[in-house]
Amino acid sequence: MEPELWTTPQHILVILAHPDDPEFFCGATLAKWARAGHRITYLLLTCGDKGFNPTTHPEMTPEQLCAIRHEEQYAAAKLIGADAVHILDHPDGYLVPDLKLRREVVREIRRHKPDILVTCDPQNLFAAYGINHPDHRAAGQVVLDAVFPAAGNPVYFPELLEEGFQPHMPKEVWCSLTLQPNVTVDVTDMWDIKMQAILQHKTQVQDPEKLIERLKSRRAEDSTEENPRYEEKFRVVKYG
Repeated sequence: MEPELWTTPQHILVILAHPDDPEFFCGATLAKWARAGHRITYLLLTCGDKGFNPTTHPEMTPEQLCAIRHEEQYAAAKLIGADAVHILDHPDGYLVPDLKLRREVVREIRRHKPDILVTCDPQNLFAAYGINHPDHRAAGQVVLDAVFPAAGNPVYFPELLEEGFQPHMPKEVWCSLTLQPNVTVDVTDMWDIKMQAILQHKTQVQDPEKLIERLKSRRAEDSTEENPRYEEKFRVVKYG
């Protein structure tokens, strides 16, 4: 099913693990929302500083890659139509959904006060390339744990009140990269934007032509190569 149309502009906060996750997981939906007048903010927990092969790129360091991936993400977000990008620069590959990170995510939810929050499904252990990255699962888990019961309840992390961050609860949480979808968005008209945004992540794309071919092949099952249709699926939880 298609989501209900929001009658007023929404502030959408996207919290995921790495640069390129927003574009790969749900970039076409984000582009669609941006063009509908909604305000989109990215919050990435790491800068993806380990996303390279030292054997093929011996000159690269994690610090250098971190800086490059910041710039790649800004370029991709601009194509999507996001208003702002924030990257917390936690070490890539080491995310753990512990209380320290949960407090940090609660702080950011209270800071940005989104109407809609987008993350990924922490229960998705497997992906098309094999085992789903542990950072993806950790990011989804810590975001869901931060949303409920902590973000909207003043007795959780009361020290955040002293910092000036009042409780805030998003109206909806959209989990991308899920095997348990309950909302499907037709994003055919935004698929080219999604692909172009993904290609901005040059350090992560070894063969652009093969990547485009693979992305084009991900059409909806009931469509054809001549008349492709594309979808992005989510598990949506509504609180408002």
